[in-house]
Amino acid sequence: MKDIAQRFPENPLLLPKDLPPSRDGLQIISLLNPGVFRFHDKTWLIVRVAEGVAQKEGVLFFPALNSTGNTEIIEVPLNDPDLIATDARVINYNGLDYLTTVSHLRLLSSSDGIHFSDDPDYPALFGKGYLERFGIEDCRVTQIDNTYHLTYTAVSDSGVGVSLLTTTDWQHFESFGMILPPHNKDCAIFEKKVNDKYYCLHRPSSKEIGGNYIWLAESSDTRQWGNHQCLIKTRPGMWDSTRVGAGAAPIRTERGWLEIYHGANAEDQYCLGAFLMDLNDPSKIIGRTKNPIMVPTEAYELSGFFGYVVFTNGHIVNGDQLTIYYGAADEFVCGAHFSLQEILNLLS
Repeated sequence: MKDIAQRFPENPLLLPKDLPPSRDGLQIISLLNPGVFRFHDKTWLIVRVAEGVAQKEGVLFFPALNSTGNTEIIEVPLNDPDLIATDARVINYNGLDYLTTVSHLRLLSSSDGIHFSDDPDYPALFGKGYLERFGIEDCRVTQIDNTYHLTYTAVSDSGVGVSLLTTTDWQHFESFGMILPPHNKDCAIFEKKVNDKYYCLHRPSSKEIGGNYIWLAESSDTRQWGNHQCLIKTRPGMWDSTRVGAGAAPIRTERGWLEIYHGANAEDQYCLGAFLMDLNDPSKIIGRTKNPIMVPTEAYELSGFFGYVVFTNGHIVNGDQLTIYYGAADEFVCGAHFSLQEILNLLS
């Protein structure tokens, strides 16, 4: 299936080997789904760095954070009858789920939007406390006035929820803890108020009833959210038939709030699409793309830690040009340009 993405010829922009691990004994398995923002006239990525442990024959090692934010290594014999290890991403041991990697967030900057490097003045962010024991993931960044709001997925054996940090200088952070409890993720806050209210998109989910749908919520302070409404559902038989989730903060256009979202089918193949919300009432959907605007087609999108995936949390808007930074195959960080007008023309 053809898409409308203009991929960077330099892709992949970042590979696991491009960054050092956070500590001895760990190795970087994947770089995923960066949040994106502008700061000090540079383009910045806040990249999810997933780390694991080199495996040895007959034994499975997997990392987890303790209450102080330090990584501890759990060791289990492969022949342990209480171990279920059939998924590359999640294992089950003694009836509990664990991730095969633990993620933190690392800040990288670029003057040209293509070549990124880290800076020791801007330290990495690690999970803290029991609600982030399995790491922090997939940060989305929303700038409201001079304050950056970081919504990210907090993962622990208690569940998966959304937590919030704010910063003005990317060196000092204020934590507001978990703002949306399990099971929830994919939270993107609008960059401007609508009728004197803050809005966000988020993705609660249930295995028993309902589905993995995009919801809308409102707030007076970005910390406490209410008036939740289901906004976008999966579509049977289509590319987004199994789950949908928000990308980065919606983009304000003359026609409405434009949101780039991800969708997956029953084969766990991830593509990107778009939908449009009313400027004065985001609960009203004006249009939605029938076909994806981006489909995994390149080798680095089809093969990796988890193949056939394009997934975005962040973008930069410059006039009609939308630059999306995205995770490819759950292993690499890449970039692509789009025309906002071309996306809007595809809505129906």
